[in-house]
Amino acid sequence: MIDVATLSVIRRWALREQLSIREIARRTGLSRNTIRKYLRAGEAEPHYAKRVSPSKLDPFASKLSGWLKTEAGRSRKQRRTVKQMYADLQALG
Repeated sequence: MIDVATLSVIRRWALREQLSIREIARRTGLSRNTIRKYLRAGEAEPHYAKRVSPSKLDPFASKLSGWLKTEAGRSRKQRRTVKQMYADLQALG
């Protein structure tokens, strides 16, 4: 997939400056087929697949957010360090 900035450059070169697909491919380093595909698509923006990657911390997310809220309310000297929270998290599993 190409980003929106590259797509706008391709369109500008093709529509305003009347460059050929081959010349645009030479300048961008993309395939002629790719450039042809995006020019034929018209005003469609490129779609990116939403990445879903589960985290190992998902089961503990509510516990961690609770800890951070309580620690934010404490004074600087009374707060637990990140290492202490990490040790407590390891004790949970």
